[in-house]
Amino acid sequence: MRRREFIALLGSVAATWPLAAGAQQLDRLRRIRVLIGHAESGHEAQSSVAAFREELRKLGWIEGRNIEIDTRWASGDVESMKRYAKEFVALQPDLIVTISTPATAAMLQQTRTIPIIFVLVADPVGSGFVTNLSRPGGNVTGFTPIVGTLGGKWVELLKEIAPGVAKVILLFNPPTATFVGAYLNPFKAAAEARDMEALVSTFMTCPRSNSY
Repeated sequence: MRRREFIALLGSVAATWPLAAGAQQLDRLRRIRVLIGHAESGHEAQSSVAAFREELRKLGWIEGRNIEIDTRWASGDVESMKRYAKEFVALQPDLIVTISTPATAAMLQQTRTIPIIFVLVADPVGSGFVTNLSRPGGNVTGFTPIVGTLGGKWVELLKEIAPGVAKVILLFNPPTATFVGAYLNPFKAAAEARDMEALVSTFMTCPRSNSY
């Protein structure tokens, strides 16, 4: 995902929470906890979080006055996500924002009551996070620019770039790509339609990898 799209998503998250708060007064300190499945290093990650804070400020949520934001970066480490999720729930914040599929999964394992807004989640319905996209239900809602049909689009693009390719492989990291099933059928169907052999394989990454 490009940087401007990621920042736009975070801005949308910032706009959603005040609407959900309704008529609640802005002079009481509200606590937001942000669990990010990615690594903290890098200009894009820092810019995204800065955009989130800036959009909240524009909507009247000022850090130190009526809002407190605490962010945790898990760097693709699922165990760290689970640990941070427990810490957040123990603090009973007013809102939790999760970025990435495994981060959202870790948080929902800990609470079904604290409001959660997710960003960059793949297949939220198939992952069991929401009932459906139009009426998510429960304590969670969010944004999902990542859909299973992309599996087929990847094959299409590869064939356009390199028409002579006869074999294509889908690599995924099982601990963080629990949603991979949504991509498999479109991936295999697109490969078959183009007379390509479709392979699927797993790999393990170090804790600093990014994941949706």
